[in-house]
Amino acid sequence: MSEQSGTVVCPGSYDPVTNGHIDIITRTSNVFERVVVGVVNNPVRKAKTLFAAEERKAFIEEATAELPNVEVQIFANLLVEFARDNEAKAIVKGLRAISDFEYEFEMAQLNRKLDPGIESIYVIASPHYSFLSSTGVKEMATFGGDVSDLVPPAVATALGERLGDR
Repeated sequence: MSEQSGTVVCPGSYDPVTNGHIDIITRTSNVFERVVVGVVNNPVRKAKTLFAAEERKAFIEEATAELPNVEVQIFANLLVEFARDNEAKAIVKGLRAISDFEYEFEMAQLNRKLDPGIESIYVIASPHYSFLSSTGVKEMATFGGDVSDLVPPAVATALGERLGDR
């Protein structure tokens, strides 16, 4: 594909952003003209985030600094409203396993009901990231595991500082 076109959003809690997330964002940036990474301010599925939304945004901005068509925003409204606000024609998410598909299938149907003009597009995780989750990374870091090859350097440092003494 030689031409990039349109705007898409890549939403998530990114608590914390992993190299798997960065891989999906990077691959998406090769296809679309503008990629808006949407950091959910207060995720519904999580009681409390380890990192504040501004911290998560900063981690992603640093990790994607060399991708000129990627921008990062915090949002606290419905995903389709966020997509509309950014004039996005699609929502892009990564899929690792069947369990991701089941949840994302339901969300895609709900989003389509809210706005049939915004497509849901899924990018399959690269094999070396198919096991990777923010939850798993936090658990590893809590017990002193080396996560430096799983997350961007700033995230690895922050995880060590925040969770290293538990």
